[in-house]
Amino acid sequence: MSPREVFALRDYLGPELKGRTLSDARHLLSLTDILSQTCLSDRVRELAGRSVLLSVSGQLLAALAMIELDGVARRMLLCPPDLNPDHIQALIEDADIEAIVTDEPRRWTDAGVYLIAGAHLPEEPAKVAVKTERATEWLMLTSGTSGVPKIVGHTLEGLCGAIVADGPASGTPPVWATFYDIRRYGGLQIFLRAIIGGGSMVLSEVGEPLADQVARLRERGVTHISGTPSHWRKLLMSGAAAGFSPRYVRLSGEIADQAVLDGLAQAFPNASVGHAYASTEAGVGFAVNDGREGFPASLIGEGRDGVEMKVVDGSLRIRSKRSAHAYVGKHAAALTDRDGFVDTGDMVELRGDRYYFVGRRGGIINIGGLKVHPEEIEAVINAHAEVRMSRAKSRRSPITGSIVVADVVLTADGSGREKEIREEILGQCRVALASHKVPAVIRFVEALDVTPAGKLARSDA
Repeated sequence: MSPREVFALRDYLGPELKGRTLSDARHLLSLTDILSQTCLSDRVRELAGRSVLLSVSGQLLAALAMIELDGVARRMLLCPPDLNPDHIQALIEDADIEAIVTDEPRRWTDAGVYLIAGAHLPEEPAKVAVKTERATEWLMLTSGTSGVPKIVGHTLEGLCGAIVADGPASGTPPVWATFYDIRRYGGLQIFLRAIIGGGSMVLSEVGEPLADQVARLRERGVTHISGTPSHWRKLLMSGAAAGFSPRYVRLSGEIADQAVLDGLAQAFPNASVGHAYASTEAGVGFAVNDGREGFPASLIGEGRDGVEMKVVDGSLRIRSKRSAHAYVGKHAAALTDRDGFVDTGDMVELRGDRYYFVGRRGGIINIGGLKVHPEEIEAVINAHAEVRMSRAKSRRSPITGSIVVADVVLTADGSGREKEIREEILGQCRVALASHKVPAVIRFVEALDVTPAGKLARSDA
């Protein structure tokens, strides 16, 4: 591709912008205005060709800055709001950051970066026309680690690969929403799908009560929405889904077991309910729209749109143009194997003509010297009609060394029947699981924590 053929995000938006908007709880902006205004004033000129860290307090401002910086900055590192302050300096050094775009400039005065550019919601037309000058490298942080997160490098072409392959949505333009933050891979995919695919988007707010958020999504006419299974379980538990009627519901980021798929099909009988596989490193892999957990074995091998998958020692591996091209940093490991496959670390098991996800390789717990995937236990527990969500983990035992403990959240119908339900859950587990996987302790709890990335928090007992 020659430099003259390089496209930026704003170039993908197309001419038909009328009626399309981006909004959060306090603001609603038309895409037409967004493209003609600026959130960086005249500082965008100084950011040209630089490696930029984007750290702003709200998702709407983050979206505007992404649109304005893509094609201008050399690199753009997206920082979610929950980033550990102790990790910032290491990330600045690894990403070779030369400028910081923020709406809180005082926070960054000691960061050791010379150029700090203030960002704000646009109030006036842009004084400097933003032109596509280069292909910006999009940098994102991985989740699920207690140390400094890894930095993953993507191209806009790779990020948009699945969206372009699917083409624009037919019929009435969709209104998208997601429980993810758009500065993480899953949320960014929905943001790009919304603005490139011809729709609008309603953004989430940090700390917003779930009932308030869903009421806002309903008021704004959201038709398409995605989140992790943990996001959806919390919604189903809350009772806030009543009166909300999206026509497209998708899950990703965690294992979608049959219980949560069935629960969503019941809550949204007129919606298409499915789950997708994607990761920050591997990119978008595939979607499953038949209402069943797992995925058809026929997807292994060379699939559609250049996505190729294989299973090695039980781990799913993916090779495609949608994958990240590298880890970024002074001591970054190789992203792919010698054949160009990303080892996802997600373990699968073939049963008949279908593969089922059983857990993360790095999330295995040890029970009496035997390796156990907690997700496998949770899938059995979640299948109980009065269980909304669960978390299995190990706890040290003076007799066996360790035992399985399960924390369980019940539906409203289960209240007052805890003793009976405990025996029913144990009965299901004894039938479906090996004896060492059956929980020795079942504790009923009001709620389970979810990480900022929307995944079930897996802390030690």
